Amino acid sequence: MKLQGNIVDIKNKRIFKGELTVENGRVVTIEAKDHTIESYILPGFIDAHIHIESSMLVPSEFAKIAVAHGTVATVSDPHEIANVCGLEGVEFMIENGKQVPLKFNFGAPSCVPATTFESAGATIDSEDIKQLLQNLDIKYLTEMMNYPGVIFDDEEVLKKLAWAKHFGKPIDGHAPGLMGADLSKYISAGISTDHECFTYEEALEKLQKGMKVLIREGSAAKNFEALIDLLPEHYENMMFCSDDKHPDDLMLGHINDLCARAVAKGIDVFKVLQAACINAVEHYNLDVGLLQVGDLADCIVVEDLKDFKVLQTYINGELVFDKGASLVKTVGFKTINNFNCNKKEVTDFRVVSSSKQIRVIEALEGQLVTNELILNSKIEDGNLESDVANDILKMTVVNRYQNQDPALAFIKNFGLKEGAIASSVGHDSHNIIAVGVSDEAICKAVNLVIENKGGVCAVSNSEENILPLPIAGIISDKSGEVVAKAYQELDAMAKQLGSKLHAPYMTLSFMALLVIPSLKLSDKGLFNGTDFKFTSLEV
Repeated sequence: MKLQGNIVDIKNKRIFKGELTVENGRVVTIEAKDHTIESYILPGFIDAHIHIESSMLVPSEFAKIAVAHGTVATVSDPHEIANVCGLEGVEFMIENGKQVPLKFNFGAPSCVPATTFESAGATIDSEDIKQLLQNLDIKYLTEMMNYPGVIFDDEEVLKKLAWAKHFGKPIDGHAPGLMGADLSKYISAGISTDHECFTYEEALEKLQKGMKVLIREGSAAKNFEALIDLLPEHYENMMFCSDDKHPDDLMLGHINDLCARAVAKGIDVFKVLQAACINAVEHYNLDVGLLQVGDLADCIVVEDLKDFKVLQTYINGELVFDKGASLVKTVGFKTINNFNCNKKEVTDFRVVSSSKQIRVIEALEGQLVTNELILNSKIEDGNLESDVANDILKMTVVNRYQNQDPALAFIKNFGLKEGAIASSVGHDSHNIIAVGVSDEAICKAVNLVIENKGGVCAVSNSEENILPLPIAGIISDKSGEVVAKAYQELDAMAKQLGSKLHAPYMTLSFMALLVIPSLKLSDKGLFNGTDFKFTSLEV
């Protein structure tokens, strides 16, 4: 196979008219050659940190859409399915991903469960980590979210880190807001990346102390604008990632969008492409070609270096996307799940109280962090209720692995005026999480998820709508197009019910993520993520 175009040599910072020859999946020659083709040939894009599960698609279906945006590889943390199904879940992702050309590069999940303050469906201990890291399909130890465990020398945490070092595999970080002496200790434990920076100052300190910083722009957490000005100076130590990408967003774009936005800010295109195409390959030692002679032919053809509209995508020399059509095939798979709770009664969602003030979670647009508010309560017949007029809504997290009483709290900024929304995508343990205007609406939404053994739903006074997620309660068994359409309909319904959030379901899914400050709700109760301990609803 021969490809002609403007060849983008990122390593040597040059662009020239040329032709490359591919044999047996590898680039065998790259020659300067005059021709009239205007398109550009460059290495494929890499998402340097993503949970494939967040797309609600199996890896093979994710691949179909991602190749349309020039993505040839991902650094994939199977942490979400591992929290539900353990090692079986990790194996499911690896085996399904192997059925298609896209290179998924899975890691060994370091924090299953993420904390001891929630109920997960599985545990992966240091012996399991040892077993996983011996697998050649496992490229790294995934984000060490238990940063207090690192700082305070938790024995089990240190064993997991030690096994990664023993097998010579990189260790990913997760330390939002961590700075100063605690950050230095965290890095000295061997942790080499962070994708959680949400301020320029935080990212700069991490870069100065030797970490690789990933610029994250996902469906919920959006840190591109806060961090992109660091790229011109620190491009050798930065990468792009999504972390979490819902199916409707994935249909629109991926890492190609971040390249376009960065170039539009006047940043040198070679620096942008170094972050998008090169750095992840070198940091994680990925088996991905960089458009050099002898490399695997993992490359893309784009219309220009401004909008990065992808015309063709090649992986191992195989054409996987061509002029608007994905050539990745649909594959079969077996469904796995872990869902064992009974339906709830409306009375399960009562909160008997006489307290005049309560702690309220403040959800923030485009952020995983939350604030803690102290606000006036609304009590009817001795029950703390949603105060719809002031947008203080009742929320719940329901243990899906066994029958327990729901945990209850209140949240601001969801904006619902009617009904409720619920999901069994609830990071990190994926219990059922719901928010609504009344106990009745919340109960209806929760039970709809339970009936389907997983899903994302919205209920109004007159309508019920659910996207079933039969794989681990977090992934659909349908195609990307079908899932994206169903998700868009749910997103629209949530907004019709009053939500003003850009991605209400994505934001909802992170309201149980205890390792991100400040106030969150687990199935065991209201949790202060700054002090790392439970706190009371009543003030």
